Amino acid sequence: MYSSKPSIYEKMIIESADGSKTADISAGAFLVTYYENLFSPMITAKIIVVNTGDSITGEDGKIQSLYNGFPLRGGERVVLKISGNSEINKEGLDFSKDPSHYFYVASITNVLVDSQRETFTLNLIPREAITNETSRVGKKFPASQSISDSVENILKEYLKSDKINIIDKTQNPYGFIGNLKKPFTILTWLSSKGVPVSTGKDASAGYLFYQTKDGFNFRSLDDLITQEPYEEKFVYTPNIVDFQDPRNNFKILSYGTNKNQDLIGNLERGTYCSYRLFFNPLTFEYTNPEKGLFKLDDYQKEVKNLGREIELPPISDDSDLTLGDVPSRYMTAVLDIGTMEKKPFVPKDPSVSENCDPFKIQSQAIMRYNILFTQVLEMTIPFNANLRAGSCIECEFPKLDRAKRSEPDSEQSGLYIIKELCHSFDSDGSFTKMKLIRDTFGN
Repeated sequence: MYSSKPSIYEKMIIESADGSKTADISAGAFLVTYYENLFSPMITAKIIVVNTGDSITGEDGKIQSLYNGFPLRGGERVVLKISGNSEINKEGLDFSKDPSHYFYVASITNVLVDSQRETFTLNLIPREAITNETSRVGKKFPASQSISDSVENILKEYLKSDKINIIDKTQNPYGFIGNLKKPFTILTWLSSKGVPVSTGKDASAGYLFYQTKDGFNFRSLDDLITQEPYEEKFVYTPNIVDFQDPRNNFKILSYGTNKNQDLIGNLERGTYCSYRLFFNPLTFEYTNPEKGLFKLDDYQKEVKNLGREIELPPISDDSDLTLGDVPSRYMTAVLDIGTMEKKPFVPKDPSVSENCDPFKIQSQAIMRYNILFTQVLEMTIPFNANLRAGSCIECEFPKLDRAKRSEPDSEQSGLYIIKELCHSFDSDGSFTKMKLIRDTFGN
């Protein structure tokens, strides 16, 4: 069954902020889009509504249009459930289980009203996005507490959320003070400091905090890269149409490459090689200069990639040194040391250590985040509700050589991570559009 056919709007009910009014808008939903993003702390959705009026009884007792008769002013709750339309999409999208899963109207835009109909766009957000704006983290988190435990505490205590999906445990503790910042700000800030437990002592720093339809996630880049890929391979077969093919649900309908390497940008950010020097406010000394060099060539042997190892060009035509041997960025900072300790100030006390040692995380995180964007692709497939932002999928693209058209392109084909995902539903069908990223080339 080909899942690009339209899905069924099983539930699409809008409820006033005080709960006194409800209206079914499924018949007027012209376009529904749902978004997930690895670099966004919340999911979002949009519904374009086309309404012919005479939908609801206004305060004066007369039948009015939905926009003014309801009236829609923001803060309304939306119950959304879209049924799956194939064997692989049995679950569909379901945000109707209980009030904590409902969407809220953040804004109403593109309002057009004439004598016969009205058109407007409902921009939807989860409840936690509203709570985030009215909550501040003022708590002191102890230096003995792991970052993953702090993340879970903030989600439960400040965002009042039970929608926690996966939190990858961190091996490093970190103490900090909230400084009355918003929960999402703190959670995103903590992401770059975490080192995962799961991949052992050779793990690299770098986490992502994001939300999918399953809930909130605090995932390490190592775990995302080493996860098992989706069970089916997605294949691009241009100009080949067979509506009876049972694998149509896993066909790539269209794709394009947005970016293939950003060499100068990576050099500016110190992705391949950097030099670090830190000042110790307890001893008034600088860190060992010999410890400051960070080289990708030495480090990448200990971590997993989605494809082959990264090969760097030489710095010049007559040099044996590569871009990974010479630092392109020099980083200096003051060590976060002693600030969160209960002990009195004792200079050169060996028991007082760095709070989240920057030598272990700073250059690693810069490397991991930037290398992950070596390749960026956008592609469209038939609607697949089983995919999430952060999922790993295998894609196969054909060679351009006509003589070898049946063979896959070994450079572009391989494993990718879904950075962004958009499920789109309209009168033409239901589709999933994705932005894919990966850190290296090849299988």
